[in-house]
Amino acid sequence: MNNRLFFALFFALLVVPLSAQIQWRNDRTGIYNETGLLKSWTANGPELLWHFSGLGRGYTSATIHGEQLFITGETDEKGYLYVLSIDGKLQYKIEYGTEFVRSYPGTRNAVIPDDGKLYIVTGVMQLLCYDMQSLQLLWKKDYAHDFGAENTRHGWHGTPLIIGEKLIIAPGGRPHNVVALNKTTGELIWSSEGAGDMSGYGSPIHITDQQTPQIVFMMADNIIGLDVSNGELLWSFAHTNRMREHPNTPIYSDNMLYFMSAYGKGSTMLRLSEGGRKVSKVWEISELAHQTGHAIKFGEYIYGSGDRTNWHCVEWQTGKVMYSDNTLAVGNIISADEMLYIYSNRGEMALVKPNAQKFEIVSVFPITHGTNEHYAHPVIYRGTLYVRHGDSLMAYKIKPD
Repeated sequence: MNNRLFFALFFALLVVPLSAQIQWRNDRTGIYNETGLLKSWTANGPELLWHFSGLGRGYTSATIHGEQLFITGETDEKGYLYVLSIDGKLQYKIEYGTEFVRSYPGTRNAVIPDDGKLYIVTGVMQLLCYDMQSLQLLWKKDYAHDFGAENTRHGWHGTPLIIGEKLIIAPGGRPHNVVALNKTTGELIWSSEGAGDMSGYGSPIHITDQQTPQIVFMMADNIIGLDVSNGELLWSFAHTNRMREHPNTPIYSDNMLYFMSAYGKGSTMLRLSEGGRKVSKVWEISELAHQTGHAIKFGEYIYGSGDRTNWHCVEWQTGKVMYSDNTLAVGNIISADEMLYIYSNRGEMALVKPNAQKFEIVSVFPITHGTNEHYAHPVIYRGTLYVRHGDSLMAYKIKPD
């Protein structure tokens, strides 16, 4: 092998694993690193490349590693992992155990692919680690039995956060409120009492630019920051609502930490100081208050929806509401290639131009396949938009040839 070919293959191996993976809301920000996407769609929407039906009930988004797509669904109280090829062909289907079926039956948590393994969290508080190739179960944890946790009223929500060899979860038990496990073996690395309250449904984020790198969780009654290395509680900020539910993933940028709750509580912005060991409230508003739709920081503005009717644009630094608009039903939001992608609770997929002066819908089309609620978050990968609606997953071509 000549030197030129050797180095080309070497660098390809370095680049591909980093770029060919999509986890929860890509990197938890909801912003997808895609370019050259269509800037408008026809009235019928972009070309439907394929759709896969028969997933069962669920709200989980697709996650992707290389040429494989992972998603879960519930049928007859059992949870199933589906492994599809990137062109929608079923490769494997395995049963992984009991799923949550009381209120809003179905799967909840996105599968996390990492370093040759798949991590699944069930609605009944089971954490399962599978080998990605053989799909053999490697280890499992039970949040109630192992950590003294109590399930939330609508079933367990919250994807694990992987940092190096640590897999970090917040069971909300006592004393094991937040724990770090070895992602390979499942063995306990550290355990933290946190602020002592139960889980709040959400997924954590990792903040790396503070003097003390930390993980941030929204628990039932507090938002907390913990030292990644040992689980030390760095700070706690009281924040709850009447249901003690906070499914939306926080957003962090340049010492500012934003989080959103529903049931009238709204949004709060904190500022980190003293190397990440202290927080103070910057602003608080009631308008941005969706249950599960999350929000997007685009430039100096936040885009997201309220509890019932309106989409809002809010200034990041001040909390000033730039506009409120009810043209489109509320729902969830992601972003790619300088555009916003909105999947409404009424089944409309909209392409929206970020504009701090008005809600500027460019294109919109109906999602026609699938069942039940339109709650799953869309995913963008290699010029394809993936939309899950209940038992169906659809793939739309949003990049021209």
